[in-house]
Amino acid sequence: MDAKEIEPKQTTTATWNRETIPKVMKIVSTKLPQRDLVSLLLVSPWLYRTLTCFPPLWMALDFREMNKAGDRLIAATSLPRYQHVKEINLEFAQDIEDEHLEVLQSKCFVSLQKLESLNLNGCQKISDKGIEAITSTCSKLKVFSIYWNVRVTDIGIKHVVENCKQIVDLNLSGCKNISDKALQLIAENYQELESLNLTRCIKLTDGGLQQILSKCSSLQSLNLYALSSFTDKAYKKISSLPLLKFLDLCGAQNLSDEGLSCIAKCKNIVSLNLTWCVRVTDVGVVAIAEGCTSLEFLSLFGIVGVTDKCLEVLSRFCSNTVTTLDVNGCIGIKRRSRDELLQLFPLLRCFKVHS
Repeated sequence: MDAKEIEPKQTTTATWNRETIPKVMKIVSTKLPQRDLVSLLLVSPWLYRTLTCFPPLWMALDFREMNKAGDRLIAATSLPRYQHVKEINLEFAQDIEDEHLEVLQSKCFVSLQKLESLNLNGCQKISDKGIEAITSTCSKLKVFSIYWNVRVTDIGIKHVVENCKQIVDLNLSGCKNISDKALQLIAENYQELESLNLTRCIKLTDGGLQQILSKCSSLQSLNLYALSSFTDKAYKKISSLPLLKFLDLCGAQNLSDEGLSCIAKCKNIVSLNLTWCVRVTDVGVVAIAEGCTSLEFLSLFGIVGVTDKCLEVLSRFCSNTVTTLDVNGCIGIKRRSRDELLQLFPLLRCFKVHS
């Protein structure tokens, strides 16, 4: 009698182990960092087989800030489980050079055929040569970021646009050696571009930016942080971006109220950074308030030419959307209590005002 009672329990346990545990492990594993996921492979042969047979777990390689990242990348992409990798993150990784990317090109070509996102931020030993090698292996790349790379030039961008035709998100922030020629290449080849970051690309001029603005009408995010060389001649062209939602003009010292009034035609803007746009006054901000009625984030940090007048107009047109407002250093805007602020902007979560 006892034996008969025990037998069904053994069967149930075996079934649970065989069917339920793999499902549970797959769900849990998708939430784990890559290092922990790889560690699980060492637990047992059974768990190794369970996890390696589940492709969604092996779509990303993350070597952020790791040492010997170049060797690690080559070793990983040589493994069968990474044959369909879609994302590689090497942000501030150490020991990654052009030679490693050339090895990937020659020996790991198949593994990169489905790659959609590549982050080389801070990989300062990568040059145009490495960019040519890696982009030639991933024609389906959609997101490419090489923040803070002073070795990449217009030649590197030429390789990108020739090899990767599907880019929609491009981050060139801090690439100080690219010029208007690179922007011309981008404008001619990426007219479906949705996001572009040109922060601190100091060689750029109005001419290069105008090419982007005239041809890349699908842009939703444009970051021109710390670029003081542009003028209203270019800023006015931003009005030709009907889908624009995010615009960073921090440090745009030549932006005037006239230029800002043109930008106000971009009615879908939700985030606008006007920090240190020192020529702007109430006139420009009022135009933004009246035109960009979906505005959620606005920074007027350091602009002494704005007063309570622009705040009142912002309240009239954007009171139901604004959640963050930075008027630090705006000496013409008076202090307000929390209740007074909430009367103007009921959804406000963050308000920064001068001390």
